[in-house]
Amino acid sequence: MKAGPITRRLARLAALATVVPAMALAAAPAHAESAPGCAGTTQIGSTALVTIGGETFASVKQFKGCGKNWAYVYVWSGYRASHSHWQACASIATMSGSHGTLVDLRCDYDSPTQVWSTGANTLADCTQAVGWYPDVADAHTSTRC
Repeated sequence: MKAGPITRRLARLAALATVVPAMALAAAPAHAESAPGCAGTTQIGSTALVTIGGETFASVKQFKGCGKNWAYVYVWSGYRASHSHWQACASIATMSGSHGTLVDLRCDYDSPTQVWSTGANTLADCTQAVGWYPDVADAHTSTRC
């Protein structure tokens, strides 16, 4: 028996109903931006991108909250999908002129999705968030005072 126009429309709607939620999930944020142990963080400054050979490796952001500055590195899903292993580090740097000193450093050498620094007591200082793939590439956010 041949399917009528209503049956074909219902089949198309049913197929679309399975695609639309998947599209909505793809458009949703892929990660949460809340420092471990501090739910009230707010991004300050620009977002920087770490690139390796023209490919985006990670985003680097600086947050403030709970009386501290936090550095955050998020390794992009495209990089994770095309590589089997990577490392990532996040740190706050206090700035003196054009030179920075890392004061809050955390690295993960086991293919992390994200890395948060440990939280620096530097709200009264000029700071940047720094993110990097050790010995490969790095980036830093704008300086915030």
